[in-house]
Amino acid sequence: MSGHEPRRLAWAYLSKVVQGSCPPLARLVAAVGPEDAARAVRERDLSSFLDRRTSARAHLDTAARDLDLVTSLGGRLVTPDDDEWPSWRLLAFDGLGDGRDDGGPLALWVLGGRPVDELVARSVAVVGTRAASSYGEHVTAELAGDLAAEGWTIVSGAAFGIDAAAHRAALGAGGLTVAVLACGVDRAYPAGHGRLLQQIARDGAVVSEYPPGTTPARYRFLARNRLVAGLSDGVVVVEAGWRSGARNTASWGRRLGRPVLAVPGPVTSAASTGCHRMIREGEATLVASAADVVVEAGPIGVEDGGGGPARALDVLAGDAAAIYEALPAHGWRSPRALSEEAGIPIERVRALLPALELDGFVGSDETGWFRER
Repeated sequence: MSGHEPRRLAWAYLSKVVQGSCPPLARLVAAVGPEDAARAVRERDLSSFLDRRTSARAHLDTAARDLDLVTSLGGRLVTPDDDEWPSWRLLAFDGLGDGRDDGGPLALWVLGGRPVDELVARSVAVVGTRAASSYGEHVTAELAGDLAAEGWTIVSGAAFGIDAAAHRAALGAGGLTVAVLACGVDRAYPAGHGRLLQQIARDGAVVSEYPPGTTPARYRFLARNRLVAGLSDGVVVVEAGWRSGARNTASWGRRLGRPVLAVPGPVTSAASTGCHRMIREGEATLVASAADVVVEAGPIGVEDGGGGPARALDVLAGDAAAIYEALPAHGWRSPRALSEEAGIPIERVRALLPALELDGFVGSDETGWFRER
């Protein structure tokens, strides 16, 4: 038996059983803790939905082995118990629904020494086609390199083409980058990117919600795209066909309230048809430089013609947004009054207020909770 604490073993076991997002299980863990949730899964003492979602793998308890493997690679399992858990980034997943891949990650397997929350505190997703043109790779290198040099973390999916160009540009600028994988972090995928992934993990991070040993699958790539969008302030699509993974990432960006930005290409280029159509149909804002991206995805205070201040609130969705809206513009409210005003159970209000405070949306004193100016 390894020396891992029972609570972390329970998280690792649950990560293996669901392999991805499962909002009902996340709520069960929040209510009873990972150890009791793990026991319920093992004993199949669950609702019919959760039993269907977990029964196929409930007998697979490789938690100790998975934790030992990720430790041997210099990595770790990051859970909502940990200080580095990017809770404020993942708030946007609250209230999206109970679909298989509608929620945030249950836990994250991470290679790299920097805390995850610090890495994604100021980050931009840069995505695009695997079959990138020389124009696409050039634009990506300039845009991602300039953003990284200005202190933005570049988030992408480590695929061939635009993803790889974005990661390499960030590294070349001496900046930070995060690769989100659709398989276990012990696997180099694609195989040709083994060295690139090592370089990314040296200063940034290689991240997956799937435990070690998990192989890539089409649905995992689509689920991975939601994390690329969710861990970023905005999504930049450099080149994309009309039906592409990059457009799927962009649609996740819109669902999560992130600005979606697209780089135009030559009108004769098939690689840019997705970008052109997104711009034409109002699904994305045209950008041509890092400065354009900062205007759209940057923090309050960036000069952008007045459209920006509300954008900081775009990370809020579902219950978190309702609680914030229930606070008066001036003055304070108690958790009980917020519960009644927002129509949200008081336990949920009490759970979300500290996360909102951590992100600077609300403050508290002896009188109650108030909006931060």
